[in-house]
Amino acid sequence: MNDIQSDTYPFSLDVEPVGESGSLFQWSIRKNGKLHQRSDRKHPTEAKARAHGEAEIERLIRGRGR
Repeated sequence: MNDIQSDTYPFSLDVEPVGESGSLFQWSIRKNGKLHQRSDRKHPTEAKARAHGEAEIERLIRGRGR
């Protein structure tokens, strides 16, 4: 699952199930298509993983202005 939005360029967020059961999820952030950062823990739902990943992208974008 890949969300590419122009307001988060050059970052994109992937949220994927982890393990065989697929009951846990993790996110990864790509910058210009290359892996930039990955979640350090597994999340119980896809929605929670997506929310944490989106928050991290916002943090990265805000940091660009410094």
